[in-house]
Amino acid sequence: MATLVRRTASRLVGSCFKNSFPVNPSLDQSCYALGSLRYLTPSISRDNPFTTSARKRASSTDSLLRVIETEIGFAEQADDYDRVEETPSGFRFKMEEKPGTKIVTLTRDYQGESVVVEVHMTNLVTGDKGDDEEESDEEEEEEHEDKPEKPKQSNVPLLVTLSKKTGPSLEFRCTAFPDKIVIKDMWFTFPDDPSKDELAYEGPSFRVLDEKLRTAFHRYNEIRGIAPSMINFLHEYMINKDSKEHLLWLKTLKNFVKC
Repeated sequence: MATLVRRTASRLVGSCFKNSFPVNPSLDQSCYALGSLRYLTPSISRDNPFTTSARKRASSTDSLLRVIETEIGFAEQADDYDRVEETPSGFRFKMEEKPGTKIVTLTRDYQGESVVVEVHMTNLVTGDKGDDEEESDEEEEEEHEDKPEKPKQSNVPLLVTLSKKTGPSLEFRCTAFPDKIVIKDMWFTFPDDPSKDELAYEGPSFRVLDEKLRTAFHRYNEIRGIAPSMINFLHEYMINKDSKEHLLWLKTLKNFVKC
């Protein structure tokens, strides 16, 4: 009798448990389907060119190209980028210019001497005060003796080399203004033995030489064609060259960014 009562109680408890927590067959199938989708979802490759970072890079490149193309348009509209300066009468030098460089080389012979002049880009003085000139009065007074006075006019830097058939060459570093050529320094070089250049005594500063000696050297160069009469032509020529080189640089920059 006791055994029968226990069996009946066990069946009753099991039936109550199932009724309290019913199992929904459709829910089982939905959970199974969601679990399966986890394995079907495609992953995004990091090498995909259409990712956000790739789109940002493409956008920044396009923006830069548009700015460069605008600058090229401004440069092409300038009056001096393709202007050709006529060589003045009496100009005794042969000119050699290479695109992509910042100098023009003038050469000539004078009574058996070789005269070579490297003409560098024009230093334009516009009257605007640069950031590097904003110094206090005390700093200017302290450095006044150590630094040369800054030019107040546009000028053309020149490097003049006078060579004979044998022996050393004499070089002059000059600054050419519209109305005069100023010698800054002079020294010897040794084309036959360049190792001597490092140890050679360069002589005193040109500024401390006797005034008569300085005047004689200016005359010495003028006879060889380094005269103020050529400066206006060189000034305009180098301004035009600067414009052409700027345009060439912009186009090279565009091709680099575009590739």
